[in-house]
Amino acid sequence: MADIARMAGVSTATVSRALSGSALIPEATRQRITDLAQSLNYRVNVGAANLRKRDVQTVGVVILGESMQAISDPFLLSILGTVADTLDEHGMSLLLTRLKEGQSHRLSEMVEGGQVNGLIVIGQLTWHDHLNKLAARGIPMAVWGACLPDALYPMVGGDNEQGGYLATQHLIAQGCKSIAYFGDLSHPEAGARHQGYLRALHEAGLQEDPRLQQSFLFGDTRIRASIDQWLDRAQSFDAVFAASDVTAISIIGALKERGIDVPGRVKVVGYDDIALAAHLHPSLSSVRQPTVDAGKALVSLLLGAIAGQPKRTVVLPAQLVVRESTQ
Repeated sequence: MADIARMAGVSTATVSRALSGSALIPEATRQRITDLAQSLNYRVNVGAANLRKRDVQTVGVVILGESMQAISDPFLLSILGTVADTLDEHGMSLLLTRLKEGQSHRLSEMVEGGQVNGLIVIGQLTWHDHLNKLAARGIPMAVWGACLPDALYPMVGGDNEQGGYLATQHLIAQGCKSIAYFGDLSHPEAGARHQGYLRALHEAGLQEDPRLQQSFLFGDTRIRASIDQWLDRAQSFDAVFAASDVTAISIIGALKERGIDVPGRVKVVGYDDIALAAHLHPSLSSVRQPTVDAGKALVSLLLGAIAGQPKRTVVLPAQLVVRESTQ
């Protein structure tokens, strides 16, 4: 700031006011200072400014990926709501953003530039290695996603493999033998749910059939088109395990339009147990993820990371909630 002040022929106080957008600084002076700041790659340290003004501390909540669930997705909203409430109890605020592929640098910039005190990251996608690098540099964070064994960062996640196992085991117990799986096999969480699906099949002596597996991203806007295309070419099946409730609800709608009764001819299990699941017709059997516990654990782990505590991993239990779609 002193360098900019000297080059612009003004005081550091004038530079500070100009970069904060003060109306007290003439437009020509403000523009000259802004141009100089940009040429020097100067950024205002928002955190330092907040500390000086005694503002509340802020946590960056980052949702990763371009094709993940929309922020309005019921499961994400449930976790975000708990995170916001828990942060408020600690006198902290929340800055919500979504980052796409190619924007990984923004994670460190948010913390090192003082914009936020730490990060709560929702999802991992292909960012696992980058998150490990940030953790090794001491960037305080807590991540919701699959609890990967080599993660260097604090983790909160459901027992996805067990959840997939419970869902598939339940369908087998209901007499189903041709069970389809809908979910992105490359996604860490959905991939673990698929492993549980396979474990239940193998224990029951049922063969895996690739034709009964359909892979697509969470929140893909083409989900209904993908389901219809799959149904047009699919062989006989008597059950579907979907890696999310939103997918399961779309599948039930597509089956109904084709005159296929749920659960009479096809039984369906979803994942997440969003609030809507209990109010559908038929109501949806689903693997419940305890989003309230998840949100509280994320904040707890982040505060621990900010305080320099050792990395912890919290694995939340999976619980199958049986409703009309499988009975």
